[in-house]
Amino acid sequence: MAESIVVPDLWTGHCQCGDHAYEASGIPDDPHLCSCEHCTRLSGAPAMAWVGFHRDALKWTGPGGEPTYFSTWPTLHRGSCQRCRTQLTSLADGSDMIMVAIFSLSRSAELAPVGRSYREEAAPWMAITLAPDPQRRT
Repeated sequence: MAESIVVPDLWTGHCQCGDHAYEASGIPDDPHLCSCEHCTRLSGAPAMAWVGFHRDALKWTGPGGEPTYFSTWPTLHRGSCQRCRTQLTSLADGSDMIMVAIFSLSRSAELAPVGRSYREEAAPWMAITLAPDPQRRT
């Protein structure tokens, strides 16, 4: 009997203009919303939706290569397209993970946030129903 080969799931995404395209393999980690001051100001929205991939599993495939990074905190860097200004990534110093904006993914509808960071800083009128966390057993 032949051994089955496990192929990691492949996720693709890009900025609005397509200059910065990427592919990430593996299981997405920690899909969540964030309402920190940095995310709300950068997005102009009450929250940003993020999901993580291992840094070595993400490859930049578009003509623009890796996005330009801006430090929003001494140890946190945000990647965006300098052409269309799409916010794409969040990268913390020393982390093995890179967070990508969920809605930059081609298959964004397949990921529902299961957590919410900085909920106490969110707009008081914002009500969120999160997806059940598959990692938690009830």
